Amino acid sequence: MPWILALACACVAAANPRERPRPGDIVFQTSESPQSRAIQAATHSPYSHMGLVLYRDGRPYVLEAVAQVRLTPLTEWVRKGRDGRYVVKRLKDSGYLSGQVNVERLQRAALSFRGRPYDPYFEWSDERIYCSELVWKAYRRGLGLRIGEPVALSTFDLSSDVVQQKLRERFGDRVPLQEPVISPAAIFNSALLKSVP
Repeated sequence: MPWILALACACVAAANPRERPRPGDIVFQTSESPQSRAIQAATHSPYSHMGLVLYRDGRPYVLEAVAQVRLTPLTEWVRKGRDGRYVVKRLKDSGYLSGQVNVERLQRAALSFRGRPYDPYFEWSDERIYCSELVWKAYRRGLGLRIGEPVALSTFDLSSDVVQQKLRERFGDRVPLQEPVISPAAIFNSALLKSVP
């Protein structure tokens, strides 16, 4: 009897495959990086890494900020996350990305950061970029949208040992508590976005 249930579940899964991401979709995952646990603790969210879906020659890529801002094939990006799990979010108002002109504007804004080094200090400048800052600035500059709001570093939950350790490693005793930061959680929870099955 259990094999019948397993077969039924497999048939349902095959009938309902994951929807193919569209240009401009935002993808979230739990990173395996050393700072992932600190980001999760500070933001009370399972998502510690994110990127923006763009297409090249008909294939989906994720523009992400890691060692530097780069395009990573979506399949490779998914494999790098914990257990290969990820979530896709999309603008609720489909009109923003319904025409090629706006898709290209978003893509141009996003790719203007390509090659920039990763920002381990989470500074609000364009010299170095972290993952959620990349997506936020691409949407702000490309389409004029604010997906989530940057808040002062002091707003996050900095109380846990793992967060305190990362802050000491990065800043010593001079933590820039007033630095504006946009987190993956703030973008994930934006009212402008919806989840994609």
